[in-house]
Formats: sequence, C-alpha cells, structure tokens
Amino acid sequence: MTGLFAGTFARGGAAAAVSDDAWFRALLEVEAALARAAAAVGLVPATAADAVAAACADPSRLDLATVVARAADAGNPVPPLVRALQDAVGERDAVAVHVGATSQDVVDTALVLLARRAVAEVDADLAAAADVCAALARTHRDDLVMGRTLMQQALPTTFGLKAATWMTGLDGARLRLAEVVASLPVQYAGAVGTLAASSGAGVAVRGALAADLGLVSPAVPWSTVRLPVADLAGALGAAAGVVATVAVDVVLLAQTEVAEAAEVGEGPAGGGRGGSSAMPHKRNPVAAISARACARRAPGLVATLLGAMEQEHERAAGAWHSEWPTLTDLLTTVGAAAAWLAESLRGLRPEVSRMAATVAAAGEGSLAGALAEALTPSLGRGAAHDAAAEATRHARDTGRSLAEVVATRTDVDVAAVLGAAVPDPGEAGAQVDAALAEHEQLVEGAP
Repeated sequence: MTGLFAGTFARGGAAAAVSDDAWFRALLEVEAALARAAAAVGLVPATAADAVAAACADPSRLDLATVVARAADAGNPVPPLVRALQDAVGERDAVAVHVGATSQDVVDTALVLLARRAVAEVDADLAAAADVCAALARTHRDDLVMGRTLMQQALPTTFGLKAATWMTGLDGARLRLAEVVASLPVQYAGAVGTLAASSGAGVAVRGALAADLGLVSPAVPWSTVRLPVADLAGALGAAAGVVATVAVDVVLLAQTEVAEAAEVGEGPAGGGRGGSSAMPHKRNPVAAISARACARRAPGLVATLLGAMEQEHERAAGAWHSEWPTLTDLLTTVGAAAAWLAESLRGLRPEVSRMAATVAAAGEGSLAGALAEALTPSLGRGAAHDAAAEATRHARDTGRSLAEVVATRTDVDVAAVLGAAVPDPGEAGAQVDAALAEHEQLVEGAP
C-alpha cells in the first residue's frame, strides 16, 4: 500500500515483503530455481540453467515495464515474464526457461515464498509484543486491577495475569503461523497436473525445486485444492484477532474515566502522538487504535480467501486470480497490526495506583461473594446466591453501601464476612508464573 494511509495500514516489514518489487523477485527466484532443478535431473544443460539464474538475479536486464503492461492481457504476469527471460538469455539458453511449467506453478510458488518472508516479519513484531507482555506480567504480577465481564466491573484480578494472557495469545498465534509456514508446498504440475511436458522427470524436478526453495514437495498438485492458502488465511486471521483483543484492552484501559493505563510513546519525528485536531487536551492511544484498525480489516480478507477455495477442475477461472492481491493485503494489514501493537505495548504505562483505587472502590463484588459463602451452610448454594443478590439490590435501591446492609444482618458473622471481602486475586500469581515459564521455553527454542 502506498499513499496517504500507508503509514497506518502498511506499517512494519510485512508490507515491503509483499511489494510489487518483492513479487517480481519471488517470480524470478522461482524461475531460477526451476532452471537449476531441471538441470539437476538432466533435462537442460547446466550452462543454460546458469544463464537463466544469472538473468533472474539481475532484473535490470529484463524489460519489466513490458511485463507489467502485458500482465493483464495474459491473465497473470508469468507469460510476459517468461518471454522477457527468453529474450534476455538468447535462443540457445532459452531451453532452460520455464521448463515443463505452467503459469500457476510459478505464481503459486512465488506466493508461498512471499508469504513465508512476510510471516517472518509478522512473527518478529508478534514476538516483540509478547516479550513486552512478559515484562509487564513479571513487573505487575501481584498488582490488583478490576476484572471486567460483559463490560461491567466483576471481581479483582491482577494486571500481571492480564498481561500474561495477552502474551499467551500472541505466543499461540506465532506457533500457529510457524506450523503453517513449515508445511508450505511447492507447486509444479504442468498444464493440467500430469507433468506431461517434463519428459518423464516431472516428479524429480518437483522434488529438486522444493529442495532448492526450502518448501515441501507434495505428492500431487494443489492447483485447485487451496488448503495452503486457506491455512495461511486462517492463521493470519487468528493472529489479527489476538492483536485486536490486546489493542482494545489498551484502548479501554486508557479511557479518561478509567485511566488505568496510558500510551506514552512519541511520534517518529519527535513530539507527542495522539493529539486531536479540535481538542488540545486530548492524548489518544494512537498505536493501539491503529493496531485495532489494521486487525479489523483481516476478517474480510480471510473470508475472501476462504470463499475462493471453490475452484473448477484443474484451474479456476477467477477464484485463483482473486487470491493474489487478497493474500498480499492480508499479510500487509496483519503485519501492520502486529507492528502497531508492539509499539503500543513498548510505550504502555500501567497506572497501578489508579487500578488499586478502582478495586478498593468496587469492593461490593467481593463482599457479595463473601456473604453468599457465609449463607451457604444454612440456605444452600443457590438460595445463598439469591440472598446475596437481593442484599446488593437492596443496598442499591436504598442508596446505602453493601457493607452497611450486611452490618444489619443477624444470620451471619458480620465481622467475618466483612473480613473475607478483602480483594482476593485467587491463583493469578501462580498462573502468571506458569505462563512465563512457557514463554521462556518458546523464546529459548526460537531459531
């Protein structure tokens, strides 16, 4: 993406990894590897393969402007690219250009190469965000924050557990992406999948091509069974969902009325980020907002890729073509979301005292729970729950605190109930420790 909105929606390294130049390099990389593979199994002279590889390594020798101009007429950029390569190497060595292949072989293989590189950029930002979450979880392991369910205050938890939960989501997204990338296959099938133009050496060429590019060599083509693309889409969509969840938590914590966290990062040119054109007092959490905005684009792109899975016979008429820009955009927007989130978290300042004050002011939840526990032996669990709920409603209706209402009861030990209402984060700390241990194992096992 270029232009006015690129700074927001094409942030991070993934955008460059799927640029037009990157697409050209990937297409040429496939053609060079195919020439080498054909030479390795004896289909073409090694000298011809070397000439093709040299031409692919120097795009300035190729008339790429004509390739771009004619790509639409051909339905994809490979036919004019093949002609440009043949012209560049001459008639003698042109025998090693595009050996036994069809356009889809080159486009699909280039697509998975691009995806692998872009996912590496996404992974780097997800890893950076997860590491910041780990640091936040360690630092704030036992710092109380009000838990919220259905957007309402519930019971106390800890900011450490919240950050550890973010971390495990990001780590999980990374693992899913890594699994998909490790299984990405080469495509080499020929016109209709029979390898008929490979002189009986097509399977061997496919294996050599896969080995050259570090891809899996499938037993049969995946020309219209688009599981590799669908798997990429699903893993990228899941990563976007995790990023969006963390980002919206930051946005909500930074609300003026909540003020339990703030972004304190600066803009790239210095000075504050997040100002308003109309209200000079505002400081918006721009990085988290931008991460959420980028992640919000992912589900629609994922849906397009999943919708394109229905493909006809041996090559689809349109569905296959729709994948190229869609996956490119999906990689770009998920990469931008991950980059923005890492930036947001690096500048995140938890307001611990504000969190503690909110918990202290919202002690009625713990007190209602303590009252229910105290009433359970005499009333049973269900009736005790209802009695505690009724006491809470009575306090609200009469404008009194729940503690005042509880103090008037004669069916419980009031002092014990009030004492038991001290905020209790349960086993939050132990869960933080376990999550951090798993994170450390992942970090230590990273390549």
